[in-house]
Amino acid sequence: MNDDVRMERDLLGEVPVPAGSLHGAHTERALENFPLAGRPVHTELARAYGLVKLACARTNRALGAWDGDDAKADAIERACRELADGLLEDHIVADRLQGGAGTSTNMNVNEVIANRALQLLGQTPGSYERVSPLDDINLHQSTNDTFPTALRLAAIKLLHDLEEEVVSLQEAFQQKEQQFAHIVKVGRTQYQDAVLTTLGREMGAYAEALNRDRWRIYKCEERLRVVNLGGTAIGTGFAAPRQYIFRVVDVLRELSSIGFARAENLTEATQNADVFVEVSGILKAHAMNLLKICGDLRLLSSGPEAGLGEIRLPQRQAGSSIMPGKV
Repeated sequence: MNDDVRMERDLLGEVPVPAGSLHGAHTERALENFPLAGRPVHTELARAYGLVKLACARTNRALGAWDGDDAKADAIERACRELADGLLEDHIVADRLQGGAGTSTNMNVNEVIANRALQLLGQTPGSYERVSPLDDINLHQSTNDTFPTALRLAAIKLLHDLEEEVVSLQEAFQQKEQQFAHIVKVGRTQYQDAVLTTLGREMGAYAEALNRDRWRIYKCEERLRVVNLGGTAIGTGFAAPRQYIFRVVDVLRELSSIGFARAENLTEATQNADVFVEVSGILKAHAMNLLKICGDLRLLSSGPEAGLGEIRLPQRQAGSSIMPGKV
């Protein structure tokens, strides 16, 4: 056998896997089947998945899984934490465009955590009789509850970052509203002169639009915090003990410091994904506001001699290779 590969087996047969990799057979098949985007899933999703898996592992451990084998349980938890902290994200390589509702990503995560746990136990990757991606890392779970939960966690974290930037931009326009409050200028409709206004009022209008964006981003988190973790395959909790179903979201809430709540109807939360469409719509609304603001500022700064030239934007770089005065 080639020393550069190790042989793993799944339900379809043997699969050669790079010897030093932390992923396994399922991921190798996914890489072969879905060479679409050429990019793995977002790093924030990989980290979020690590935290979800840690919540599941701790809940299972509290309910008696791996009793008498603390070394194994500790290794699994540490591997989950390393993924959540971004130390293993380079090993999450499944393509971001994939079939199977995220199964490729879930199995990629399961294999990486299992193989990293094996390393921590002093064993070689692929020794799944000691730590199994399915029987241990995926215990009492399905792609259909872990993937959307990880996606919600990742979305919340990214929306927090976005909200900070929106607030910063809103405050900048509020400052300009005060600074330009007494600068009188012509207002326009359909690019034609209309009535007098102030530059401060125009800046204040931009600030108010961004305030709506900020509010929409803040409010949509309420629905993202409702998760179906514990619902397993179709929301019935099949193959998961009752205690696990009722405890796992509490553990995730403690680990993430985000107010996650178990959906009252796990079947509904597993079946429907409209909250992600809502988030997409909110991002589109914010993008349109940004495009509107940028277009207005470009128009107001046009010229400076033959355009409106009402404002001067900061100079950033040369704007032409043939016209030296254009910036």
